[in-house]
Amino acid sequence: MFIDSHLHLDFDEFSADRAAVIERAQAAGVGRFVSIGIRVRDFARVLAVAEAYRDVYCTVGTLPHHADDEHDVTAAEIVAHTHHPKVVGIGEAGLDTFFGNASWDAQIAVFRAHIDAARQTQMPLVIHSVRQDEAMADMLREGTRQGAFPFVVHAFSGGPVLAETALSLGGYLGFGGLLTYPDNHQMREIAASVPADRILLETDSPSLAPAPDQDQRNEPIRLLDVATLLADLRKVSMADLGTTTSANFYRLFKKVPVAAD
Repeated sequence: MFIDSHLHLDFDEFSADRAAVIERAQAAGVGRFVSIGIRVRDFARVLAVAEAYRDVYCTVGTLPHHADDEHDVTAAEIVAHTHHPKVVGIGEAGLDTFFGNASWDAQIAVFRAHIDAARQTQMPLVIHSVRQDEAMADMLREGTRQGAFPFVVHAFSGGPVLAETALSLGGYLGFGGLLTYPDNHQMREIAASVPADRILLETDSPSLAPAPDQDQRNEPIRLLDVATLLADLRKVSMADLGTTTSANFYRLFKKVPVAAD
């Protein structure tokens, strides 16, 4: 069984056929899903979807794009939501001045609050980092000096320095549709060489559909396209990749009960 460790099932793109999307993925072997929060103060939206489906879990967090709107979010506010049984992680949160335009000061403040929440709860922090490798590496080192916390850099698009920093601090790297894009040679090199026990699979649905369908809605069933490529890069079987990445997922997302199948 494969697990989609990062997607957004609450988004409007799935409003008309959410149940069918989940069923298609499960029929193909993608058995569990973590629907990621992007606004702490709109958390009810993502939680409602997780509560509606047995195999869907969720996180609570503020995407850096929304940092200005939630610049005053606190670790305590985040932690308060984590007691629900379906909430299994913190985030997504991080740094991004390429796709987002929130102020840098707000992004830093919001990200620090999420790091604090992850440290307090020891629940995994789902990190969004786009073209801010040096700043992200610095913040991860700074945050860890105050106390270790589990984390994954989702949709990893950074270079060797960020990869090495994250791995040295005990972090995981998530790979999705970006891995299939023709120009992402360095990303594929990193994905091929990351220790096997630090890899997660994701789709970031409805975004980042695998090539050549980048402009189409992504779905969790497309996780298998990513897995096929990653298995080839790492020269392992799909069965072995599924076993390894699922074990990694349960090791990081400790609150999710291990599936019987």
